[in-house]
Amino acid sequence: MTGTRAGTLRADLLLTNARVRTLGGRDRSAVAGSVAILHGRVVALEDVPAHRVVDLDGATVVPGFHDAHNHMAWYGLSLAEVDLRVPSLADLYDAVAARAAGLGPDEWVVGAGYDENKVGAHPDRDALDRAAGGRRVWLKHASGHMCVVSSAVLADLGIADAPVEVPGGRVVTDDAGRPTGLLQETAQSLLSPLVLPYPVATLVHAVERAGHAYLAEGITSVVEAGVGGGWIGKSPVEVAAYQAARDAGRLPVRVELMVAADVLRPLTAHPADDLGTGIDLGIRTGLGDDRLRIGPVKVFSDGSLIGHTCAMTEDFTDTPGTRGYLQDDAAALRDRILQAHRSGWRVAAHAIGDAAIDLVLDAYAEAQRRWPRPDVRHRIEHFGVARPDQVTRAAELGVVPVPQGRFVGEIGEGMLRALGPERAGWAYRGRSLLDAGIVVPGSSDRPVVEGRPLLGIHDLVNRMTEGGRALGREEALTGLEALTAYTLGSAYASHQEHERGQVLPGRLADLAVLSDDPASVDPSRIRDIEVLRTVLGGRLVHG
Repeated sequence: MTGTRAGTLRADLLLTNARVRTLGGRDRSAVAGSVAILHGRVVALEDVPAHRVVDLDGATVVPGFHDAHNHMAWYGLSLAEVDLRVPSLADLYDAVAARAAGLGPDEWVVGAGYDENKVGAHPDRDALDRAAGGRRVWLKHASGHMCVVSSAVLADLGIADAPVEVPGGRVVTDDAGRPTGLLQETAQSLLSPLVLPYPVATLVHAVERAGHAYLAEGITSVVEAGVGGGWIGKSPVEVAAYQAARDAGRLPVRVELMVAADVLRPLTAHPADDLGTGIDLGIRTGLGDDRLRIGPVKVFSDGSLIGHTCAMTEDFTDTPGTRGYLQDDAAALRDRILQAHRSGWRVAAHAIGDAAIDLVLDAYAEAQRRWPRPDVRHRIEHFGVARPDQVTRAAELGVVPVPQGRFVGEIGEGMLRALGPERAGWAYRGRSLLDAGIVVPGSSDRPVVEGRPLLGIHDLVNRMTEGGRALGREEALTGLEALTAYTLGSAYASHQEHERGQVLPGRLADLAVLSDDPASVDPSRIRDIEVLRTVLGGRLVHG
């Protein structure tokens, strides 16, 4: 009997007649036939007496999926907005018109998910005015790094006829200098007085709605990649929404919250404490428990690859003369990272372009040199266009890149156009990270793309765009490696590998029961695997 004394144990639940991918051992290939659960944790990997026995008829059991970078509240809110994942601008305008037809004259049309690479161009304010009958329209780009608004919204902002300068962002204009309605990066914050903050009750509903969708996909834990401030936050009291959801039994999955760097400020304390910057009461990374906890501080260094706003060292292939830009002065970004590290935070820096990655790696190296901390595991969210030397340096510094393999499938065509064939293999790497000794997590950045983990695993393995073109096939992982990324790899990125990510005695009993084994099935069929059941803390929560 594994981890118990024979004759003394009666488990709460026994899942038997299964193919259990424990992800134990050096090569992560260990397989068991049963898993026994007691008090929310795995206690044995064999048949033992149990109060409830479930015969899985040969189904595959894996650790519950952990999405290391998603936007839970944003996704939950988007489920009530106009779905703009359409094939053409005409279809987009039709969708706006259909929603507007059911609204009053003062109500907003809010939509999400459009991609100019797929519809042909960004929507235009004048066409939106016609489609919505002059109503206020707010359409969010799939990347989250830009949006388009109608003339009525521009008038509310006082920029209907002339733009304003926004550090780290851009109010896009036409050849005549008239705003088109497109707001990039930090220019989206101009909207904040009109649309934020969301009420806590609205956010609780969004979180709950998203969480139930996650359970149906085998997701048992996530990292929410930015709350409380900046253009990514939904309310200055966003953590309160997650606490309220938990208190009311409406937080379906385990959540780690990244705190937006915008909310950090100098702390008032005894000079000997040397606390630096943080949030009130000295709260920092690690506060909480296995259900809801504070994670890293989120720092945005640049923008989007498909939106051509990430900071590159060379021009985008399809827009010569354009290299994107940083979201703040380089010195200010460096200082923000240094202060967060010095104050005891783990840092998760958004960096997609290789110029931004250089800046972040330099800051992490300096931070550790000046204020050494063991096993910090600072992160680079996306690590989108990484040169070979940057892979090597990330490994040397112990930095955890958090790429999204799913991007290759859903938005890879736009990435290919932006990078061209010579740099395409640098995009959202997998194999080269593992070969460098880096533990790779799995994540989606949902709702930027569809976030089902089995789709993400499929794309990590196959590296094919929706158009059927290969994108960096040399970066492909095996099915077992991709499964490990979405479970143990993501747990490692959160300093939680001792608690979850493996089906071993003592670990949390967070499990997904699958119709097939992603580690051994034909790679082309991974996306077709079904989630039959989801178990969280030993409780059946789906299926």
